[in-house]
Amino acid sequence: MIHVLAIITTKPGMREQVLEAFRANMPAVHAEAGCIEYGPVIDAEFPGAKFGADTFVVVEKWESPDHLKAHAASPHMAAYAAKTRDLLVNREIHVMQPAA
Repeated sequence: MIHVLAIITTKPGMREQVLEAFRANMPAVHAEAGCIEYGPVIDAEFPGAKFGADTFVVVEKWESPDHLKAHAASPHMAAYAAKTRDLLVNREIHVMQPAA
């Protein structure tokens, strides 16, 4: 299994607009072969470090690296990227595997 944490930082005040596009794309991603989990999370009201109002994290689980590669190359992800590209400041992707 492959785990992905994608930290997405939008331009100021654009997070909800990007999340709208993200949510519209979620059914296509959930229908992909190998998708176990794919969804956005934001800061909880809890003491401690926070990403802030312009950042969200995508939590993903994929059956294999090949499934993740296919996801990254999918037409719906290209369309989502084109739609949101000008609204983002940074995109940091962490691809991990379970610890032995």
